[in-house]
Amino acid sequence: MPSKKRNVTAIALSMLQELNSVWLFDCGEATQHQILYTTIRPRKISKIFITHLHGDHIFGLPGLLGSRSFQGGDTKLDIYGPEGIKAFIETSLHVSQTHLSYPIEVHEFNESGLLFNENGFSVSCTELEHGIPSYGFRVAEANRPGELLVEQLKAAGIQPGPIYQQIKQNEAITLADGRTIERAHFIGPEKQGRVLSIFGDTRNTQQNAAFVEGSDILIHEATFAADKRELAHDYFHSTTAEAATLAKTANVQQLILTHLSSRYQEEEEKLLLNEARAIFPNTDMAHDLSVFPIPLK
Repeated sequence: MPSKKRNVTAIALSMLQELNSVWLFDCGEATQHQILYTTIRPRKISKIFITHLHGDHIFGLPGLLGSRSFQGGDTKLDIYGPEGIKAFIETSLHVSQTHLSYPIEVHEFNESGLLFNENGFSVSCTELEHGIPSYGFRVAEANRPGELLVEQLKAAGIQPGPIYQQIKQNEAITLADGRTIERAHFIGPEKQGRVLSIFGDTRNTQQNAAFVEGSDILIHEATFAADKRELAHDYFHSTTAEAATLAKTANVQQLILTHLSSRYQEEEEKLLLNEARAIFPNTDMAHDLSVFPIPLK
């Protein structure tokens, strides 16, 4: 449930520099209200990923889809989610007679695997352990070309200029003097792409360490405090300590905790954060409208 200080789940991944779009992960009740306090434009949202079909993760979807029409959205929207998400969308739009000004394509899945690999990004999903089918997503950016080895180019008699950009963009080019230059001889190691992992609701999922291995950021629910492990297990949720242990085991760079139970008041959040940091120091807690950068490597 939401609290006076916390709304339910929705996570936006800004891809404006890379793809001129925004990807949304889950769309709980009042998501479109919260967007009003950000720089996000609904028409820029090109993909929505749903972790599972509990209401606190999908009840904001019909309203957002409708508002995207009213606010000038006319480009295609892709929605990925477990089986049943298509029926939920079609029924809510049909009953409310909401007519969209743009096409949507719903991609349902019922097992772990690769969802797509396009435009330099791949997205995979893995099934978690919850009361209903629930999934985690791994967004992986393709590696980028390394830096040009300027000194080696100069030593080869190739002086700085537009030719450098041509060398970087092509596997091989022919110079004015007739020489063929192969990029591989004048470029450094590839720069590793960034990786973001986002988990839906789940019980302790140490078995998914391989799925999130090496992530720059892991976003993981922490519904309960560390001393509520049995309660978390009974309700198919995780504790702060379990999330932190997974981050440590999987060698992620940063852990962000989300989905705190409404039983915890603002003054208790520091205690929950410290529980996780005792296991995995580079842990942060998401609050409404928090922004976390994922810097280039």
